[in-house]
Amino acid sequence: MSMEQLREQLTRIQPLDKDAIQQATQRQQQLTKPAGSLGRLEEIAIRLAGIQGTPIPKIQRRDVIVMAADHGVTREGVSAYPAEVTPQMVLNFLSGGAAINALARQAEAAVSIVDVGVATELHHPQLIERKIALGSANMVEGPALTSEQLFKAIQVGFDVLDEIAHQGSDLVAIGEMGIGNTTAASAISATLLQQPVEALTGYGTGINEQQRQHKIQVLQRAVQQNQPDPHDPLDVLAKVGGLEIAALTGVVIAAAAHRIPVLIDGFISSSAALIACALQPRITDYLFAGHASVEPGHRLILAQLGLTPLLSLDMRLGEGTGAVLAMHILEAALRTHREMATFADAGVSERTENT
Repeated sequence: MSMEQLREQLTRIQPLDKDAIQQATQRQQQLTKPAGSLGRLEEIAIRLAGIQGTPIPKIQRRDVIVMAADHGVTREGVSAYPAEVTPQMVLNFLSGGAAINALARQAEAAVSIVDVGVATELHHPQLIERKIALGSANMVEGPALTSEQLFKAIQVGFDVLDEIAHQGSDLVAIGEMGIGNTTAASAISATLLQQPVEALTGYGTGINEQQRQHKIQVLQRAVQQNQPDPHDPLDVLAKVGGLEIAALTGVVIAAAAHRIPVLIDGFISSSAALIACALQPRITDYLFAGHASVEPGHRLILAQLGLTPLLSLDMRLGEGTGAVLAMHILEAALRTHREMATFADAGVSERTENT
């Protein structure tokens, strides 16, 4: 994949369908309820109409894409867990034993697990094997990714999304697995939002305050070493990002190009969305924030993107768990939009205005 091919994909992303939005808005005004009484459910249904280009949108197939990769920066002691946990958790996903599996079963969503850079050789019949490298390089010592690795990872995101789009996906939730990836997300978001790293650095997998201070120092060294350009999102992603974040960036871009709504999860997947929207601001219209993570950087990213989280449950697991939980909210918005009777259908008198 080349920069020119990426630009071509970005140009495929179109504005929302205004006619569908107008018709969906009119339908909401005719349903048997006071105008606005379903709150954000109405807004969600109308935006989904604009995304799908139809006044009565539907979600028939739901998908979760989990990208997995390791991070060289873990050698700096930034996580409470060792890097060996990444492949162990990937195998747990594949055996159906993780939180994302349980929640995806409840949501009747298909789960795709993609190895884009786990630092261990993994083989499983259900694993999508697209390994680019055995993890990223240590960002404290230099760029996390080469330019070639960056574009290959974005291409993996394109390819995986294209495949599920071909299978008829109507809604995609994105998640990740990679010990050390909150460090990468902090570096990405601090640079793009032009905030000090300490403002976007939380406790990750459960480190204490002393470890958080160490993590901040590591991040400061990484940013100083690489000098990522805040006006060049790809430069930021290559220098202080990770393979799974780059792949999720590709998923988000490709989903918008296919007019498929994306539920972003927590801090890491939102950092990928931040990169994608910096490359093409129209993508924001295709995004829904599944939940508000306890990671401080997550709320800052959502504020920058103008997204209000659908849920706030003090979660910080990742894997796409918060995004999949929010699938039920989107389905509720569409069911009320599609299945409620209009005033005319039900023979209910509409509100009269005083004259």
